[in-house]
Amino acid sequence: MREITKQWLEFAKADLKSCENNISDSFLTNIVAFHAQQTVEKCFKAIIEENNLKVERTHSLFKLVSSIKKFITFNIDIDNIELLDKIYTSSRYPGEVGLFPNGKPSVEESKQLYAFAMDIYNMTIQMLS
Repeated sequence: MREITKQWLEFAKADLKSCENNISDSFLTNIVAFHAQQTVEKCFKAIIEENNLKVERTHSLFKLVSSIKKFITFNIDIDNIELLDKIYTSSRYPGEVGLFPNGKPSVEESKQLYAFAMDIYNMTIQMLS
């Protein structure tokens, strides 16, 4: 595995850890959702790097998944990709980070997104090992 790939995966692991640390706090569901999105994004960028492709400066999971689909050996739930894409915002203003279009995710929704991010991380690790 390339060194840059390992670095992307370490960053993804840190985002997962942030999810784990906040998963039970109903006040921080938006933080869990945001870091779940970041985990998936960084896993996709690790796959891009491992395949010697140019990492595009984007946070769009749809764009990233379209650039790796011929390399991945696992299925990706597009509904969760769509949901996570709605969460990410390039701004860092209070009240916007990690929100769904209709507001803050529920605890259950944030747990679902964390589980999805963990699955993507584990499948990426397995595929690249």
